[in-house]
Amino acid sequence: MSAVPGAANAHSLVTTSLVDLDLDATAHDKDTAIRRLIRLASDAGRVSDEHQLLADVRARERQLPTGLDGGIGLPHARSQGVRLPTLAFGRSAHGIDFGACDGPARLVFLLAAPDQGGGQHLTVLAALARRLVRASFRDDLLQASTPDEVAELLRGAVEPS
Repeated sequence: MSAVPGAANAHSLVTTSLVDLDLDATAHDKDTAIRRLIRLASDAGRVSDEHQLLADVRARERQLPTGLDGGIGLPHARSQGVRLPTLAFGRSAHGIDFGACDGPARLVFLLAAPDQGGGQHLTVLAALARRLVRASFRDDLLQASTPDEVAELLRGAVEPS
């Protein structure tokens, strides 16, 4: 039996079901973008309590906005509402304000980890940040035409080979 192309196992940090290539269709600001990515994670069975995760992400955003230079939004939180470590992704053609100095985010990542998940989320966050400083990696994410392409790029960036 062969695997479905691009479909990682259920414990992979990112799968095609966690990718939205048209975030503009459902999100017009930071809060709706975060809620959309949380919904993707919930629909994939990775979140047990959307409201708890949203509250935890909002609390983290109040501490320090998660907009990064290069058109990136990277909201993240550890939460009791998370079952499995998750990296969800949304791409916005118009951009969404995440508080970065250089303008709106076209690439939005939601990193959600179980509250008792140890430091794995920090390792993932660091690995993703290292890749995102490369313009070529950001361009690859902007030009990817399928969720499978995005999931493969992200798995290559954050999961051990």
